[in-house]
Amino acid sequence: MSTEPGARGERSMREVTLKIKHNGQPECEVSERYPEVTMRSVSSMTGRRTERKRIIEVSGDPDEVAAFIDDFRESEPVIAAEAVTPLGESTVFVALTVDAEQWDSIAEQFAELGVHYRMGTIITGGWERWTLYLDDDDDLPAIIAAVEDRGNDVTLVRQVEMDQMEPSSRFETVGALHDLTDRQRQTLGTAIRLGYYGHEKRAGIEDIANALGIGTTTAWEHLARAEGKVMADLGDFLGGDE
Repeated sequence: MSTEPGARGERSMREVTLKIKHNGQPECEVSERYPEVTMRSVSSMTGRRTERKRIIEVSGDPDEVAAFIDDFRESEPVIAAEAVTPLGESTVFVALTVDAEQWDSIAEQFAELGVHYRMGTIITGGWERWTLYLDDDDDLPAIIAAVEDRGNDVTLVRQVEMDQMEPSSRFETVGALHDLTDRQRQTLGTAIRLGYYGHEKRAGIEDIANALGIGTTTAWEHLARAEGKVMADLGDFLGGDE
């Protein structure tokens, strides 16, 4: 019996991660003004042809989160952006309503191209992170060119055959690291490097703060948010079944 790929109806696919700067659109323009704030889609778009709705998650410093939401609300395609969880928290869920005729969606561009993509886009520092699932006959350079032709900037982050992915790589794809701001990633990386999580715990929060040149409270806040995001995604990855 043949063991060649596809002999048993197996489908060969690639997982591709792209960073896209959606030029001229409010989600990226506002995100660029608040680089320490992360915006993430947590629902698909619903609603009428002219008005579409979705839920987004905005996380970061509470004051920055509130300012981000106010700024985003004033964007022309946005009809409403109302917090559905309390402001003053580091993570706020927002009910978003947009004018679909003015909103130029990357998701719709991928749909037009017939490309599979993962829901839950993450936007940080003006860049959207998209994960695509491509068949062997999907032309990645043509897909990138089509998105760039709409006036966007595109960076290829990674490309891997799904049947060759190790468990650690699969964990990365769920977004545990992608969801961190640059400062959160830097703080977490410094904590690991200094031995903050080691069995003997060779470093404390003061050591991390000193290494980064920031206050201990700021270091603790960045580290706590990074830990919360990573552990939440790890819980989803492991299943969390009781």
